[in-house]
Amino acid sequence: MSDRYNKGMNVRRHILGEAHVARAEAAKTEFDTPFQELITETAWGNVWASDGIPDRERSMLTLALLAALGNFDEIPMHIRATARTGASKTDVLEVFQHVALYAGVPRANHALKLAKETYAEMEADT
Repeated sequence: MSDRYNKGMNVRRHILGEAHVARAEAAKTEFDTPFQELITETAWGNVWASDGIPDRERSMLTLALLAALGNFDEIPMHIRATARTGASKTDVLEVFQHVALYAGVPRANHALKLAKETYAEMEADT
C-alpha cells in the first residue's frame, strides 16, 4: 500500500476509532475494496490528514456538509467521531442551526434528530 493509504488508515483510526475501522475492514469485499482504498487515500490520507484546520473544525464542517446535502447516513458515524475530534454537543447544535438557515430547516431537523439518537447511544455505551 502507498504511504498516503497508510497515513489515511492512521487518521481514519484516530478520528473514527479502531472498532469502527475494524468493522469496515472486515466488511470489505473484492467488489468494494477499490472504493475503500480510494476514500482511505483521498478523504483520510489527504483531506483529514491535512494540518490546514484542526480536527474539531473539520468535524463540524463535515457534519454541516452532510446535513446540508442530505447525506444523513454518515451523520451518526461523524457524531461518534466528535468524541475524538473535540467538537462538543454545543458545537454540533450550532452547526445544525447554521444548516437550518442556509440549507433548510427539514435537513437540519433530521440531522439534529440523528445526533440526539447517536448521543443517547453513546451515553448508554459508557
